[in-house]
Formats: sequence, C-alpha cells, structure tokens
Amino acid sequence: MAEKTSGFLAEFKTFIARGNVMDMAVGVIIGGAFSNITNSLINDIVMPLLGIFTSSVSFAELSMNIGPAVVTYGNFIQAILNFLIMAFVVFCLVKALNSLHRKKEAAPPPPPPGPSAEEALLTEIRDLLKNK
Repeated sequence: MAEKTSGFLAEFKTFIARGNVMDMAVGVIIGGAFSNITNSLINDIVMPLLGIFTSSVSFAELSMNIGPAVVTYGNFIQAILNFLIMAFVVFCLVKALNSLHRKKEAAPPPPPPGPSAEEALLTEIRDLLKNK
C-alpha cells in the first residue's frame, strides 16, 4: 500500500512541477483580476451608454412579477453582456498573440554561413589538383 501511495505522490509531484500547471495558475489569477477590469468596463462605461436607449442605467434593475415571484431577467441580460464582452476581449488577445507567433514562424531562416577562407582555399586546391 505504501508503494502505491508513494507512486501516486511521485506522479502528483511530477504533475505539479510541470510548467503548464504553473502557467495555468498564473492564468487563473490574472483572469480573476481581468474580470474586475471587464466588470468595471461594463458597469461604468457600457451600461450608462446603453442606459440612454433603455432609460435605465443597469439591466440588473429590469424585473417582472409573476405572482409572488420576482423574475430579475435584467441580471441574466447583464451576465450575457458580461460574457460577450469578456469573450470578445479574449478573442482579440488570442488573435493578436496568434498573429505574433505567425510572424515569428514566417520569418525566413538566416542563410547558412558561407565556407570559411580556409575551406575555400582547400576547395580551390582540390579543384586544381583534379584538373591536372
């Protein structure tokens, strides 16, 4: 049983030590911070502008009563809007990164270096000896 546990722990240690896990953790942390920026963009800039057309500053205020229940469909609309803006921003970032990677890949490799002076001299001597 101890052998199974140590094998499991060794596998887990290898998994955690891989760079992808650390990259993912950094991505989650940055994503959380980015979420605050996106929420501010939506709540402080986009929603007041949309409020001009809907006569409301926030969709979250939209609701309807169905019997004793209050259906706040405005929160749902707000969540969809948040998602669409977040998805658009992430799409733009991924697109920019992909084009940057394509430019790096598309750059032609540097030409191979020509023969050194010594190699050129030896080649010339070889060719002269062949012709005699």
